Amino acid sequence: MWRSSTPLTSLQLRRFLLRCFSSSSPSSSSIVLSYCLRPTSYLDLYPLSSSRRHFTPPSFPLSRRFSSQPNDIADDDLFQIAESLSFELLTYADSEPVPIIQRLQRSFSHITPSPPLILQTLNISPDAGRTVLGFYKWLSSNPKFAHSDETLSFFVDYFGRRKDFKATHEVLVDGRDFAGAKTLESAVDRLVRAGRVTQVVSFFDRMEVDYGFRRDRESLTMVVSKLCENGFASHAEKMVKNVANEIFPNETICDLLIKGWCVDGKLDEAKRLAEEMYRGGFRIGTLAYNSILDCVCKLCRKKDPFRLESEAEKILVDMDVAGVPRNVETFNVLITNLCKIRKTEDAMNLFSRMGEWGCYPNQTTFLVLTRSLYQAARVGEGDEMIDRMKSAGFGDALDKKAYYGFIKILCGIERIDHAMTVFAKMKEDGCKPGIKTYDLLMGKLCAHGRIDKANSLSSEAVDRGVSVEPKSYKLDPRFVKKPTVAKKEKKRETFPEKMARKRSRLKKIRLSFVKKPKRRAI
Repeated sequence: MWRSSTPLTSLQLRRFLLRCFSSSSPSSSSIVLSYCLRPTSYLDLYPLSSSRRHFTPPSFPLSRRFSSQPNDIADDDLFQIAESLSFELLTYADSEPVPIIQRLQRSFSHITPSPPLILQTLNISPDAGRTVLGFYKWLSSNPKFAHSDETLSFFVDYFGRRKDFKATHEVLVDGRDFAGAKTLESAVDRLVRAGRVTQVVSFFDRMEVDYGFRRDRESLTMVVSKLCENGFASHAEKMVKNVANEIFPNETICDLLIKGWCVDGKLDEAKRLAEEMYRGGFRIGTLAYNSILDCVCKLCRKKDPFRLESEAEKILVDMDVAGVPRNVETFNVLITNLCKIRKTEDAMNLFSRMGEWGCYPNQTTFLVLTRSLYQAARVGEGDEMIDRMKSAGFGDALDKKAYYGFIKILCGIERIDHAMTVFAKMKEDGCKPGIKTYDLLMGKLCAHGRIDKANSLSSEAVDRGVSVEPKSYKLDPRFVKKPTVAKKEKKRETFPEKMARKRSRLKKIRLSFVKKPKRRAI
């Protein structure tokens, strides 16, 4: 018998077993394949406690679909390979990057990495830590793979979520030859969301020398936009003024600065900047006016909701005087703020008049109005708004999150029957309900005392593969069925009883006129 001089590798052993079982009976091969191709649970890859970790070995497919050709990798195989890579990263999360490179080269040298595979691996490995840096270096040393701006942004996002900006610096320095706009946006976004505003300013100053990013108007606009969206308008304005000699700001940057002051709730600063723009020869755009309008509405809602319409009308008049056209976002700002102060009828009237200014509603308009109509218990009009949204071509926006918001509102106003109708419509539109949707409906059904319906909903969740945890739900006292007490029938008086009652009443009346004797003082 022939024997190999060297031991078989794991991949060769898998292929050998596949050939052996493929030549045997179909029943035995199907049993072995069903066992070996069993997918690993997602939750098994993560630690159960902070003190020690428990892992389950990953499942490696035996078929030839686990190949080096990217086009041959199906979605299931892609997830299985990502699980295997994640298992390798999470098992040795505290080790150095160099050993992880050697292990990955030894175990995964036969695959060709792709951007979807890298993204999937990073998404299911949140606790891998600095081991991901070894994963990045393994990809860089892989002759079958070349990094791009997209893949580099994945690693920048990953380390940014962990606030590990030293690792981000290493990745940016190593990938300066292929870093582009996506990587720059990811780096700036993660720094801003972490609250490190001064680092963002210094990053912009030295990014051309350290990382090879271009310092131009587009990059400045992006940085200012990220800062202003998160309410750091003062730092953004200071940065724009410092680089004005090198990169002169345009109207877009000025509008973004006004928006930043409005996001921060400082209306006086926004108006001050708008006056400076006007004196400098800039024209305030629709974006800036919409931001000022939203800031005015928020301040009115906070201090005096009755002044909202009059103050908003002043901003709209200023827009008309300046010749700035209204767009759909202008109406969205007004409709959203009207709905938040429960003026649903005024919001509907404004919705019907959008066409007078040549504007047409978008998905935000429909979603806001639908939620407001359901909140006002106008469930029929809310259903009609959903149908109008679909007919207008915005049916894709009715995702799982939107339907969950509708169901939550209906459950909040105790319209559980209509919530079940919207739930059925959600399944008809192809949206798969999640754990939160099932748990919300089951809790409300139990609160209403409809246990049978809640049990059927729990069975449906299990059949759909949704892992709903069994828990105890409280019954609302308002919906408890009170026991019916039999009323005592009033017995009819006989004639002698009636005459005796009258004589007693007349006697009391006669005695009431008799003068009572005074008590003697002792």
